[in-house]
This record gives sequence, structure tokens and C-alpha cells, in this order.
Amino acid sequence: MKPYVYIGHPIEKETEAYIAKHCHYKIWNEENEKVPEAVLKQELKHADGAMLTATKVTDEIVRDANQLKVISTVSVGYDQFDVDVLSKHGIYGTHTPYVLDDTVADLIFGILLSASRRIGELHHYVKNGKWTIEPDSAFYGQDVHHKTLGIVGMGRIGEKIVHRAKLGFEMDIVYHNRSCKPELEEQYDASYVELEELLKTADFVLLMVPLTNDTVKLIGAKELSLMKSTSILINGARGPVIDEDALVQALKNKDIFSAALDVFETEPLPSDHPFLQLDNVTLTPHIGSATLATTRAMEMSAAENIVQGALGNVPRDVIPELKSRNQV
Repeated sequence: MKPYVYIGHPIEKETEAYIAKHCHYKIWNEENEKVPEAVLKQELKHADGAMLTATKVTDEIVRDANQLKVISTVSVGYDQFDVDVLSKHGIYGTHTPYVLDDTVADLIFGILLSASRRIGELHHYVKNGKWTIEPDSAFYGQDVHHKTLGIVGMGRIGEKIVHRAKLGFEMDIVYHNRSCKPELEEQYDASYVELEELLKTADFVLLMVPLTNDTVKLIGAKELSLMKSTSILINGARGPVIDEDALVQALKNKDIFSAALDVFETEPLPSDHPFLQLDNVTLTPHIGSATLATTRAMEMSAAENIVQGALGNVPRDVIPELKSRNQV
């Protein structure tokens, strides 16, 4: 008999066909509306697996889901999972690493370039009919080539960005991470440094850390004050790793040159957010992996994880914290 899985958001027909081959299933097909908690709890009572990408997984949600084996998310990030809860109930939590690494690295480098050369700002300048003089210092940006890129959080995507920075723009690389990466250092002539030194020396400070208790507001007023006035801050991690109020003040005061942000503390970004009033910040709507090919690959990866788990097997992409607890 096929297991039953619940999909908490719309999916592509190809993904649905794959799941249908292995499982009975139900899909919440409301594009812009989350599954009501009462509906979700009722569905999970008799589900073997669930795909819940935008839902916080708490004890309240899974308390009565006695046969639930796996919860899959179409995301490399998994801060919506309460790892203690999953471990307590013996539920696998899975994510979608690897398939989006190059796509996210492309986006990060894109917003880095945009912030440094003020592409977004000057695009609006031209479209609004304000270009009435020959280019002068009013158009100046910052060079990227041969500058120092400092990466905080050197995971797979960080390494892809290093590859682009070193081979494409001949940048010097410094990084701060939970552990050193000797092979990366040798291949790209990169240097491990403490966070304070990175902030003081890097021309571009890129945040790629996971969201944990230790990384919430990792960058605040003190850290911003260490950066050079010509520095650019890029966040490709999660919004809460930056104290947004402190960043707004630093941008207003020109304590740093600019920022480029793909993630925010509140998403979508509120219409009255101070970022929207600043010229020296580049904003994108959390689109790191948002290409058709990559999102489809991520979704299929998540489907494979949910099918493996629902069938009673160990899914391929169990989140690291559960692996470290010997759940796998």
C-alpha cells in the first residue's frame, strides 16, 4: 500500500507526477495563502510525509502526527524547523542543498556588482530623465576587480562565490567560518581571519551564515563601525543576521558606501521600511535561487526526499543537525 503525503503548497506537474507514482497525496493549491494550522494538523495526523516550505514546524504542529516520518522543504535553509522537536518525534527534516549553489552565487555576485557600481540607482536616474550632464563624480562607484572580498560563512555557496571572485575579478579573499578550509585556502590563496579583522580590512563583506541563535544580529552597530567608509555589505544569508536599524543608520550617515540585500527580517519588505528611502542600498526580493531551472530542480529534490522518507528509507538530504544527533 502506498504511503500518504501532504504537500503544503502548489508544485509543478512533473513533481506531482513523481510523487503520485510512489505515494497517495493531497496538495494545498492556494498560491498566496498558507495552509491554516487546523487543516495542517488534521492532515498530518495520518500522513507519512509532508512538504512544508514556508511553515514553522513546531511541537504543536506535529504532536499528533504519530506516523509522520519526514518533513521536506524546497529550500537549502531550514531555520523553520525546530530541530529539537523533530529529534524528539523521530521525524527526518530534509532540505535541498547542492542544486541551487551556482544560481545563488550568480545572484550574489550580481547584487555585489550592482551595489558597487550603483547600477540600480543610476538605472532609475536615467529612466527618470535626470541624465542631463556628462558623467562626473556624481556617477562614481567602487571598483570590484583586485579588491578584498570578506566572506562570513564559508559553505558550498561561499566557495562558488570565491571561484567567481578570484578567477573572474582577481579579488583577494579573506573569510571567517566555524572551521578552516585548507583546500580552499590553497586553491584560491584565501586567508582565514577573525571576524573583527575581516570587517576592518574587506572592501566587500558578504554574509552567508545559517540563521541560528549565534548569528541573530551578528552584524550590528559595533560591527558596522569597524568597516571602512568605502565598504559594501552584502547579505545572502537570512535577514535577522543584520540589525536592520543599525544598518539604516550606517547607510544614512554614509558610514559605509552601500549595502546589497536579498533577505530581510520581515518578508515581504514592509512598504514603509526605511530601506526604501535610501539610494545606497540594492534590494532584491529573496530571489537567490529564483530561476525556472533551479526552482524545478529544488522541488524535485524535495519530492525525492519526501518519497524516500515516507517509504521508510533514510532520505538523501537530512539536515546536518539531525545527522549530528545520530538520527541518521
